[in-house]
Amino acid sequence: MALISGRVLALDVGKKRVGLAVTDPLGLTAQGLPTLHRGRVREDFDFLVRLCTEYQVTRLLIGRPLHLSGDESRQAQYTDEFGLRLSELTHIPVTYLDERLTSVQATRMLRDVGSSTDRRTGAVDRMAAVLLLQNYLEKQEFAEDRVD
Repeated sequence: MALISGRVLALDVGKKRVGLAVTDPLGLTAQGLPTLHRGRVREDFDFLVRLCTEYQVTRLLIGRPLHLSGDESRQAQYTDEFGLRLSELTHIPVTYLDERLTSVQATRMLRDVGSSTDRRTGAVDRMAAVLLLQNYLEKQEFAEDRVD
């Protein structure tokens, strides 16, 4: 398997919280980061820019929430604008990935391990970002396998 060049930061963007996950330095695994609880827009972006610098991020991965039919949702438009702005601020390319059902899957996983509803609030966003990043890494690995 070819390694991904640099670290990827995955974001599960919401209006109240942003779930975050980053690849390890070799680009093999996804690691959850503390959830960003949204405040002022400028402060949120400043935090994310610092995070990209700290982790030496070379690609942004942003979950794109589509309807089950595949049609674009209003949240998808918001997410696109968020990703474009973050990419402009960091000069890091952004990739969007369909995130349908990642939050549902994250909620089920946390419920299955006995996490209380109160403790799940930010954890769901973080887990959704981890799942998004794992899906991306698997797609990269599959693409590499097909080329070889």
